[in-house]
Amino acid sequence: MLVDPLASRLVKFTANRTNITPNQLTVGALILGLGAGGCFAVGTWPMLLVGALLYHLSFTLDCMDGKIARLKGTGSIFGAWLDYIFDRVRVLACAIALMGGAYARTGNVAYVWTAVAVVFLDMLRYMDALEIYKVRSQMRNKLRDLGEQAAALEAAARAARGEVPAASVDAELSSAERALGNDPEADMEDRVVGDNPNVALQAEFNKKFPWYARVRDALLRGRIRPHLISGIEFQMGVFIVAPIVAAIIPGAIIPVTVLSGIGMMAFELVIIYKFWLSSRTYTKSLGKLERRVEEARAQVPQEELERLSLA
Repeated sequence: MLVDPLASRLVKFTANRTNITPNQLTVGALILGLGAGGCFAVGTWPMLLVGALLYHLSFTLDCMDGKIARLKGTGSIFGAWLDYIFDRVRVLACAIALMGGAYARTGNVAYVWTAVAVVFLDMLRYMDALEIYKVRSQMRNKLRDLGEQAAALEAAARAARGEVPAASVDAELSSAERALGNDPEADMEDRVVGDNPNVALQAEFNKKFPWYARVRDALLRGRIRPHLISGIEFQMGVFIVAPIVAAIIPGAIIPVTVLSGIGMMAFELVIIYKFWLSSRTYTKSLGKLERRVEEARAQVPQEELERLSLA
């Protein structure tokens, strides 16, 4: 409600009427973020408000770069790396500035530890998202490769028995791939759009929590992510909401930051729990496919195995 509607409108103008590149927007987002940090370091109530505004604008540019890259087909691996690194630099700089400025004014060492916690939680969220994405990709590839191997061996076994191969859907592989279909809510921050309740990956989770699908669908109809407090919302809580509240109520930075951190970790634990359930589905599917491969291999003559390079 606060970032994407504005960013989407600016993307239309920027893409059609300017030659601004996604990487330039990424750099601009960092510059605005560092400007916000400078305001936070001063720490007076007007500067806290200006810093919150600059951070919001920084977020808006950060939201635009990926949209324009996808819209114009100008995305690159380097651009994705730059966006990720600059985001972390922005968080580090603003955490040091906001909490360090408050510590300089009050001498309260709790601000120092709060800065450490903010940087740690931000890194934890994005490292966890990237690792889950990588592991799920490996799991999908493993199942796909094993399924293809099983299908090839079974076809060879039927041929060896003189049977006419029947056109059929590989049900086990299809089920396994559905079980590891995209779960944007867990895979990557910029793909958090909610998961399909019919995807087998969510079957066990939805069975345990049948109300979840209804709540999720209601949120999605309002363009609200089921993962209500992720890395983006956590940063907004710390660097936008907290400075605004602190400009009105001195000393509010730590309580607002703590609440933001608790909210993010609560939703991260849900993602980890869902990933654990999907890993159990993966293990079961993998075991079935491995047994199929061994059973089919035993029925295929050695020379045919060598021809298929599956010996």
